Amino acid sequence: MNKKNMNKKNKRLVGAGVLSAVAASLCCITPVLALISGASGVASTFSWMEPARPFLIGITVLVLGFAWYQLLKPRTAEEIQCDCEEDEKKPFMQTKTFLGIVTVFAALMLTFPNYAHIFYPSIDKKEVVIVNASDIQTVTFDVKGMTCNGCASHVENEVNKLHGIVSADAIYEEATANVEFDQTKVSLAQIEEAINGTGYKVVGKK
Repeated sequence: MNKKNMNKKNKRLVGAGVLSAVAASLCCITPVLALISGASGVASTFSWMEPARPFLIGITVLVLGFAWYQLLKPRTAEEIQCDCEEDEKKPFMQTKTFLGIVTVFAALMLTFPNYAHIFYPSIDKKEVVIVNASDIQTVTFDVKGMTCNGCASHVENEVNKLHGIVSADAIYEEATANVEFDQTKVSLAQIEEAINGTGYKVVGKK
């Protein structure tokens, strides 16, 4: 394989590595983008990709690992001679620095679900004036579509915007959202509507 073909191959490898890394966390990136843009209804658009995440992570690691191998492996006498003949500076996209930047970016994408919640505004402890303790109700909503802490934070953020919410705690591993609220100020239907408005779907409650 000549040097030109090798460079093209390495570019394709780097591109494939970046795409698979982004795709692996797209289900958690979308809710953050939805929050920023205000289009919360599209938050769960890519939640169907979650089952493929382990495979996409594997592809990213293999592709970038091979790209590093191609860049660092000992050169043959023919390649060294070719370098001497051409005697030109390597394009930036063929350097270790560029591949290092791509690798760091891919790592940030792959670990995105672990820190996605930091992009959501922190909810200070709410002060709700309780006239009658018997008006306070706690309901657990079964929510379909949450795949990471970012998804759970998105649900909590939307529910907490409602008047009369005492607390909201979404747990994506359990696919639930526990909501404590004053039933004289907010209804179950309003809470369910707020959750569904994120793009995730309430499939039951208890």
